[in-house]
Amino acid sequence: MPDSHHLKAAQGWLDLGNHEEANEELKQITLEWRFHPDVLLARWEIYARGGHWEFAYTIAHGMVALIPNEPSGWIKRSVALHHLKRTPEAWQSLLPAAKKFPQNFTVAYDLARYACQLGKFSDSFRWLERAKQVADPHKVKQMAHKDPELEPLWEQSLK
Repeated sequence: MPDSHHLKAAQGWLDLGNHEEANEELKQITLEWRFHPDVLLARWEIYARGGHWEFAYTIAHGMVALIPNEPSGWIKRSVALHHLKRTPEAWQSLLPAAKKFPQNFTVAYDLARYACQLGKFSDSFRWLERAKQVADPHKVKQMAHKDPELEPLWEQSLK
């Protein structure tokens, strides 16, 4: 079976919520294909769903090196760092992506979340405003008000 079929099967298993079977499919991919961006994304997803954040971080860090002009590696790396309770690093490692991908909603929104978690409320507000500029402001506002990671921001604004 060609590598692309194993990748599609792995993505299908991920869509069905079964990261173990997705992993079995990726194990069958040849060495030449293992560094394909879509394979790396699937591998990151498998590690993330399994709670293996160190491995997820390693994959995402490799994605940033291999495909620096693709925002997903930058975003996934910061997500892994945040889950590893390394939020200051998540914040610092995602900041360059904001300059590189100024129209990317997820970069701005995640920076707002990390800033909030770090107690940088003015930065958090600023990044949330940026997210509203690049996406539907109403949806961003709804999403932000439901996001537990942004709760300290709302509490701060009520003071």
